[in-house]
Amino acid sequence: MPASFHEILFPLDIALKSAGGPERRTDIVTFGSGREERNARWAHSRRRFDAGYGVKTLDALQEVVAFFEERRGQLYGFRWRDRLDHSSAQSASDISPLDQMLASGDGTRAAFQLAKTYGSTYAPYTRAVAKPVPGSVRVAVAGTEVPSGTAFTCDSTTGIVTFLGGHIPASGAAVTAGFLFDVPVRFDTDYLEVDLSAFAAGAIPKIPLVEIRP
Repeated sequence: MPASFHEILFPLDIALKSAGGPERRTDIVTFGSGREERNARWAHSRRRFDAGYGVKTLDALQEVVAFFEERRGQLYGFRWRDRLDHSSAQSASDISPLDQMLASGDGTRAAFQLAKTYGSTYAPYTRAVAKPVPGSVRVAVAGTEVPSGTAFTCDSTTGIVTFLGGHIPASGAAVTAGFLFDVPVRFDTDYLEVDLSAFAAGAIPKIPLVEIRP
């Protein structure tokens, strides 16, 4: 992630009441016969959110304005907690070092990127995870958990797990991990328009956010 990123989490109580999800781009060509061809323009999805749904009080609105000003609008990215998808585990399960397959060792490779895989049957999609929650990462090699700080370290700004000397995964050994993570985002506007009279009447301000791709 470039230097134009602040390792700070958007106010969690506001983020937990937001709206949004993944976006993809697909080209669809329909022929005269009715047959169509579809082509994915993006290899990876990009998430969009609207934080306005979480702003219910004037205090919360002022907090978002201060956060927006410190980020200089769209200039600086920041961390966002997606309430629907922020864990390597399924549903409400606790994270486990066996949650996600990262790769198999080859006896010399020391660095592995955290990732989360969606689906399993037809076309599984693997998403790189660059912003794990500090202290949340658990790692296993060949099904056995290894200790953080002794066997490996994890850079919470890149999501790269690095095994230390004497702990490099053997050839063919499965490297798996469990973790919590945030989404790197930025404001998708340089202008926050807030009508205080409408806000007092219950209108929701629009605060668009968009994921930053590594």
